[in-house]
Amino acid sequence: MFPPFLPPQVRELQESTSISLAKNIQRIPISTSFYSQGIQTAYIRQGVSTKPLLLLHGFDSSLLEFCRILPYLSNQYETCLIDLLGFGLTQRFPDISYNPYHLKIHLYQTWKTLINRPVIIVGASMGGAAAIDFTLTYPEAVEKLILIDSVGYSGSFPIGKILIPPIDSIATEFWRQRKLQALNFAPFLGINTSQIEALKCVSLHLEMPYWQEAMISFMKSGGYWDLAPRIAKINHPTLILWGEDDEILGTADADYFSQNIANSQLIWMKNCGHAPHLEQPNLTANAILEFIE
Repeated sequence: MFPPFLPPQVRELQESTSISLAKNIQRIPISTSFYSQGIQTAYIRQGVSTKPLLLLHGFDSSLLEFCRILPYLSNQYETCLIDLLGFGLTQRFPDISYNPYHLKIHLYQTWKTLINRPVIIVGASMGGAAAIDFTLTYPEAVEKLILIDSVGYSGSFPIGKILIPPIDSIATEFWRQRKLQALNFAPFLGINTSQIEALKCVSLHLEMPYWQEAMISFMKSGGYWDLAPRIAKINHPTLILWGEDDEILGTADADYFSQNIANSQLIWMKNCGHAPHLEQPNLTANAILEFIE
């Protein structure tokens, strides 16, 4: 049985990995300094009680994007997936300002509540930027850093600061419809069943209450527009995984990360786009496990 807070569209999932993950999602109230009540935060925690991994999803996505890689990781390590503030299946409120600073505070309180031990933090796309920000602010909470096609040098929203009504609503609704239309017309666009399931996983949260309000708020914050100058300050051992066919961020940023993070290793994922953990979960997991060990 699926948790009651999930949208009814969850019943359209077809792969055993995504169905199993969705059925096991929990929510826990997280108290923060910037809001008067606990924020019901979606998470999954699986695996043996060993060195903990913390996985952070990308922009306008959810922890469901890790459905295919989770079984490989949780077989050997305690693995925790969470939905970031303002994203995924975590509770949204219309009167919260959604920005990287509040996201970081919420992430820290979630880490403290669920784990409270140094983690190996894995961030995909925008989740990589969140992981970098978290690592630089709370270095004692992180043992190693893993970036998967990460935002940091590009992929932020500096133009978001100048969005005004009704342009902001039009822009977010256009984004929403683009995802939904990709699902609706998938058979006519040559999208295979594996890609369709991935689209379902990264679109389910679109039906959550106050999705648009949170999205507009985060875009107006500019996202991680000021992160790039700080990246060279990372001292933690860092693994950079990058799809050689990344159609979202391109490939130049992979070299920037590798050059500017002193203790880093870059691995190119062949025949892979922006989401290696969805496209090649086995190989991505192997690279992560080898780096940890």
